[in-house]
Amino acid sequence: MNEGWYNTNTKQLSKFFSMGLFGNISFRKDSDLVLALDIGTEVVKALILRVDKGEKRGAIIGVGRVAQKTGNMQSGAVSDISGVINSSRQAISIAKEKAGIKRVEKSIIGIAGELVKGTTTTVHYERVNPEMHIGVPELKMIIQKVQEKAYERIKKQLAWETGQSDIDVKLINAAVVDVRIDGYHVQNPVNFQGRSVSMSVFNAYAPMIHLGALETIADELDLDLLSVAAEPYAVARSVEVEDMLDFSAIFIDIGGGTTDIAVVRNGGLEGTKMFALGGRAFTKRLAQEFQLSFDVAEQMKLDYANGRLNENDANRIATLFADDCRIWLGGVELSLIEFAETDLLPSRMFLCGGGSALPGIKQALLSQEWAGTLPFSKSPQVSFLQPKDVARITDTTGELNNPQDMTPIGLAHLALLDALEEEKMLSAILRRSMESLEKK
Repeated sequence: MNEGWYNTNTKQLSKFFSMGLFGNISFRKDSDLVLALDIGTEVVKALILRVDKGEKRGAIIGVGRVAQKTGNMQSGAVSDISGVINSSRQAISIAKEKAGIKRVEKSIIGIAGELVKGTTTTVHYERVNPEMHIGVPELKMIIQKVQEKAYERIKKQLAWETGQSDIDVKLINAAVVDVRIDGYHVQNPVNFQGRSVSMSVFNAYAPMIHLGALETIADELDLDLLSVAAEPYAVARSVEVEDMLDFSAIFIDIGGGTTDIAVVRNGGLEGTKMFALGGRAFTKRLAQEFQLSFDVAEQMKLDYANGRLNENDANRIATLFADDCRIWLGGVELSLIEFAETDLLPSRMFLCGGGSALPGIKQALLSQEWAGTLPFSKSPQVSFLQPKDVARITDTTGELNNPQDMTPIGLAHLALLDALEEEKMLSAILRRSMESLEKK
């Protein structure tokens, strides 16, 4: 690794290690507008963010939503690039018109799907000379060890799931979760002494085939693609509390094609899981049961969620949904089992996404039978995550008012953090480590 690429002082490093999560965006200083594009299975959502660097805040000034055609997406991944381009172009056009602007070039795009993997990797490093102060070169070496281990772990996991031993993956987001010296938690290891250093880093990887599709879409839309972000990472990162070290929660984003789960412990993102079951599966079930077209069944689902159906249809759908909900709950349980292997699960659970509005979802998560199968720290407490909960983002449009808008506003929040230059340095360390791996 080139040792000249990184030059900073201890004070700067302390600032970045004091933060919980880090993104991978590259944002030019002269920019104050950025497009957040959430390419969902059911709907494309485009938000235009105006950054106020003086106030260290951002404002949403334009919102565009366009329904996807059925074949555009499959399980959260792009299956028809041309179709997605058309839907995205319409959504962006609507957002620009509402914002009163003619052009926005810089963009952040979310990515989901079962093959997007987010995991925390820990490396324990025994120092030869424990009396020496830890310096930047040694820190870089430790991070490199963590990233090498994480990269090989993800490659093996994806190879097993896909049956392809040579699948190409790329790091899209990275975050330092925990640093300990001789068992003691520290914010910044630089200048500390000690024999044993333990470092945990969260990494989100995505297959190149999925990233390539998004890059093609951005190119066709004449967008400067600043970053591709794992959507559960964006949602979990959007919440800031006064003492992040005491913040632990489970985030569940129910979209059209997937359910995305993120687990945060002690302010750090421990990992993400995704499984291919969302609101679209229930729509298909209704279409089969009532012999309806997909579009008509989708409207029936929305009417059911909003209490607009007659009693007979509502009761019939409730029975169907109860069966599907049990299957969905099984996917959530399987996703959380791995996180329960190391520690008790956080009891706070936040729901968002269009599928979270379906009756019975919250109740299912609160059921004692389900909760009793997993080691929660205490009885689960479930609430809905709202756009107003996102730190430092103001919605001037008045259009972002329910949990289904959390993913695009979470993406906008990541862009804001980078525009304010709060996360660049550690991101650079992690990114450089990955670059060196990809060259091998």
